[in-house]
Amino acid sequence: MTNSNNELEFLSVGKVANTHGVRGELKIFPFTDFPEVRFAKGKELLLISPENGKALKVKIVSAREQKTVYIVKLEGYENINEVEKYKGWEVKVPKEEAVEAEDNAYYFHEIIGCAVLSEEGEELGTVTDILTPGANDVWVVKRKGGKELLIPFIESVVKEVNIAEKTVRIEVMEGLLD
Repeated sequence: MTNSNNELEFLSVGKVANTHGVRGELKIFPFTDFPEVRFAKGKELLLISPENGKALKVKIVSAREQKTVYIVKLEGYENINEVEKYKGWEVKVPKEEAVEAEDNAYYFHEIIGCAVLSEEGEELGTVTDILTPGANDVWVVKRKGGKELLIPFIESVVKEVNIAEKTVRIEVMEGLLD
């Protein structure tokens, strides 16, 4: 994998939030449903600079979950001074490393940007964010009037997801549009 090959597509799997301790560990905020796969020992990641797009290939020595972040130790980095400069960098993997989503499971990048339609075909807005508060995800839909609509990702509400057409059909429950 070389940087000169621009045909490679990448999936964003996180962002370097900060350093951790003095031994060169990084706090990475995961954007993935599979952080235990992405940040496993021996995995390679690409760190991408937000300023100039410069890419750095790194290998994970160890990783552990801590609240909402992963504490990741990279091969060849032994102290805080060596990793300080990577704060704010994006963390990516090649798209071909995508973990196959299970039936009725979708990647955030597949859902964000989808048009949300009622069962009758009325366009209600566009998915702009996905919240993961607990039992089920909640899709944030930006409506034309500016008000946000919160859609629980449950079978009784989300009736059809068409990734190819970037559309989601929902059953509009009573009170949903208020």
